[in-house]
Amino acid sequence: MEKRWVINEPGDEETVGTLMESLGVDRVIANLLVQRGITNFDMAKAFFRPSLDDLHDPFLMKDMCKAVDRLVIAIEKQERVMVYGDYDVDGTTSVALVYTYLKSHFDFIDYYIPDRYSEGYGISKTGIDYAAENNISLVIALDCGIKAIEKIAYASEKGVDFIICDHHTPDENLPDAVAVLDPKRSDCEYPCDVLSGCGVGFKLMQGLANRKNWQFDTLIPLLDLLAVSIASDIVPITGENRVLTYYGLKQLNENPRLGLKTILKLAGVTKDLSVNDIVFKIGPRINAAGRIQSGNHAVQLLIAEKEEAATLIGDTINGLNEDRKELDHSITDDALERVAKSKTLLDKKSTVLFDRNWHKGVIGIVASRMIETYYKPTVILTESNGFATGSARSVDGFDLYNAISACSDLLENFGGHKYAAGLTMKIENVSVFQQRFEEYVCENITDDMLVPQIKVDASIKLSDITPKFFRVLKQFEPFGPKNMTPVFISEKVVDYGYSRPVGRNKEHLKLSVVDDIREGDVKGGIAFSMGKLYPKISSGSPFDVCYSVQENEYMGKVETQLMVRDIKF
Repeated sequence: MEKRWVINEPGDEETVGTLMESLGVDRVIANLLVQRGITNFDMAKAFFRPSLDDLHDPFLMKDMCKAVDRLVIAIEKQERVMVYGDYDVDGTTSVALVYTYLKSHFDFIDYYIPDRYSEGYGISKTGIDYAAENNISLVIALDCGIKAIEKIAYASEKGVDFIICDHHTPDENLPDAVAVLDPKRSDCEYPCDVLSGCGVGFKLMQGLANRKNWQFDTLIPLLDLLAVSIASDIVPITGENRVLTYYGLKQLNENPRLGLKTILKLAGVTKDLSVNDIVFKIGPRINAAGRIQSGNHAVQLLIAEKEEAATLIGDTINGLNEDRKELDHSITDDALERVAKSKTLLDKKSTVLFDRNWHKGVIGIVASRMIETYYKPTVILTESNGFATGSARSVDGFDLYNAISACSDLLENFGGHKYAAGLTMKIENVSVFQQRFEEYVCENITDDMLVPQIKVDASIKLSDITPKFFRVLKQFEPFGPKNMTPVFISEKVVDYGYSRPVGRNKEHLKLSVVDDIREGDVKGGIAFSMGKLYPKISSGSPFDVCYSVQENEYMGKVETQLMVRDIKF
């Protein structure tokens, strides 16, 4: 698939120059910082040296006083409290974090994860009934609840109070809960409005610790869960999230909780973890429990205290992840084939597919995979409890949430954000939704949005990649949204004579390249699925290469290499 290379606007020249001088770095590094909004020495210091002292006061969040007051009363009166969360990574890590912390200070605590298939997303009547029947007077809802107006009213009738900790976009009217913590509330002035659901739960625990004069250090062991949440939920890793992720990764690498240690062992992770390791190795395994069977398995593992139990649950979850992979691949193949065989679907600017028999637990993954082949806003639907329910994913620059909102009269419920959403409708509305969604997309998407783009930070020479350059670049970690791994292009590079196709079917390309002026060291690189370009590269034709720089360890030797994103002749 053809890709557009879009070079980011360079930073203000004067600001870049000032940073170069004050930090003692080269122009490329200084420009990368300015592009990320870091414009002076103090901001750079906070960026390169994250500190827990920079965390915001939790009481800056709207309703935090109300939430903490109610929780303190529950603790002092020994009320029964239930921690309630969604069945995905953000929800289950949220529940594990809040449950673990409260359990260490308070005995009357329970947790609840709704069943994806019988209860669906968010706060359910079944969950409320469970609370009422078990004399639970306070529920802390995590990563859900911001739109649960009717459910919270029902809970009030049952004598069950709710504290909502959510991070999704609220409607104009909020549920009538004891407290609604959501940094995206229009009347909330909390400095970081991009926390994960688990992040909001952490701020509640931080507020409780402040009120009860519990040492902040008692919160630090929770940060491994929070890092998993932030990375897996794809929230911006800037500001407060950067600090939390930095120390969460530190906790994961030095002293992870037993459940996460078990997952790392099953995933074969032995080196220092990065955000990518969480996204591709930890997150999918935690998610698999809720997708295929029950999110309760994930929480049980994350709060496990005995190795035997952790191993048993970990093996179960790993097996569920293998099942998830098989379902994911078979349904994706089916969906791709349907589009490939239909000129009507191929010509559309959106993809909306419905099949009663597709597995509900993997349709979000399928939607993402469809975009990898057909780069257009995509909705994948299946049948659940007599309704068509599904997941939607978007392309860069297109607001999916607004598109679905425009069809809200056809929906039973929906929620999400710009690039990912969930929705439910009557089955008879599917065909009308397909038509209306396509109409909205056609009216609001640009041709450029339908071509995948690679955002490039700067154009550099291969000879610019010195040991010092890479050492400073590594300090930009942890990478993630709003601080992505820097991407560069180098123009007119040539094969040094050692490039070769690799892989079982020679589908990949191992590069050995140098600037066309033959200056600097030879740089090695790997270009996945680009083996077909070998004849032209080996012929000596100069080409432009788009890449990030990473560390590669092989046979005990560590060296930098280019992780190639694209090649153009």
